[in-house]
Amino acid sequence: MHAQVHSANADLTNLAVLHGLGRQASSNIMAISSLQKKAPGETLFADGDEADSVFEVVRGVLRLYKLLPDGRRQIVGFLWNGHLLGLAPERNFIYTAEAVTEVTVCRYRRAAFERLIDQHPGFARTLLTAASHELRAAQDQMLLLGRKTATEKVASFILMMAEQQGGDDAEGIDVPMSRNDIADYLGLTIETVCRTLTKLKRDGLISLSTPAHIGICDREKLEEVAAGGIDSDL
Repeated sequence: MHAQVHSANADLTNLAVLHGLGRQASSNIMAISSLQKKAPGETLFADGDEADSVFEVVRGVLRLYKLLPDGRRQIVGFLWNGHLLGLAPERNFIYTAEAVTEVTVCRYRRAAFERLIDQHPGFARTLLTAASHELRAAQDQMLLLGRKTATEKVASFILMMAEQQGGDDAEGIDVPMSRNDIADYLGLTIETVCRTLTKLKRDGLISLSTPAHIGICDREKLEEVAAGGIDSDL
């Protein structure tokens, strides 16, 4: 069992929920926070659990997924440092959150969290921004699953990871999730993901030094592939 550590024992001054807030609001938010740690593969919460808390990822990577009635898994997102989860007002969580790497999250009890929204207008604006980013990510994945080819999906995934890790200057990305995770996120088979990565490498767009690292060799062409501007599907 992983212990929770009260926020007073950790430096949480860089939390996303504190951005743009004054000292009093920040102090009030930190007073209701606690740190929680999860090992790789450990569940933060499961689909159907009572949604009594809001979480922010402080360190590490989470995967969010739903199990389909036939047992197949659909990963609906990967969350990194600064991402919030549990903002939706449902009584129960609608997906499972599981650690990909060692993860530290900041936990806020929902009742106290919602009271602070009423007390601090700036806090509400911060959460609106976070919810807007969450909606954009959901829309991007709908496009990935609905209209893009396998090659476009994999190229888009690499660029999405690059944006998370270093923006336009990223020359490579760390890939902590498995190829099976990537397949379940993109709606592909693991064999298709592996063949597509090999093809992108053969075409000189990426390099594959290790399974956990993808180098970006030709960002411009990779962006063209992701946007459907180059016919490079398998």
